[in-house]
Amino acid sequence: MAVRIDHATTSGTFSLDGQTFDVDNNAWVVGDDAECVVIDAPHDVEAIRALVGDREVKAVLCTHAHDDHVRKAPELAAAVGAPIWLHPDDMVLWNLTHPDREPDGELADGQVVEVGGIGLRVLHTPGHAPGAVCLYSPELGVVFTGDTLFAGGPGATGRSYSDFGTITESIRDRLLPLPEDTEVRPGHGDSTTIGAVRTQFDEWVKRGY
Repeated sequence: MAVRIDHATTSGTFSLDGQTFDVDNNAWVVGDDAECVVIDAPHDVEAIRALVGDREVKAVLCTHAHDDHVRKAPELAAAVGAPIWLHPDDMVLWNLTHPDREPDGELADGQVVEVGGIGLRVLHTPGHAPGAVCLYSPELGVVFTGDTLFAGGPGATGRSYSDFGTITESIRDRLLPLPEDTEVRPGHGDSTTIGAVRTQFDEWVKRGY
């Protein structure tokens, strides 16, 4: 059975540091006809369940714990009978949204999450958030970058628990070495490629945001 990537765009809000913004989030489901994983659970459980269908959900993988990426994680996990996995460095953010419900497992740098006969390698990429991770599949030629990397530049670093120097180091050291034709599937907005990012990276660093 061939592995595929299913996608939905969901709309809601992001809140941190006393501010709230309207946002559209990408939700990604990776797997074959029998099993899948969900990458982030933002605003709409039913939209994600429609992507899942009747497949077994092996895990809800959180790229980081800002509320627009994990707000529906407990509800989704309960609905599909799956565990929630998060990098432990992001518990400080997770607890802002879900103080009474801990994740079920941890994501660790170098860990490989297997689904549908392929692997998703966890790359710890702090900067936008301390426990931010990307999920790279060499078999699919795709990296899911959450809010670490977008088509237009690095993720935002102007709020608590973020740092511009750290995120650019993460992109340079963990993502730019990937093959240039690797597709970048971010948490918001359009996809890009690692090759395109390489041509723009120095400009982003000079820009400073």
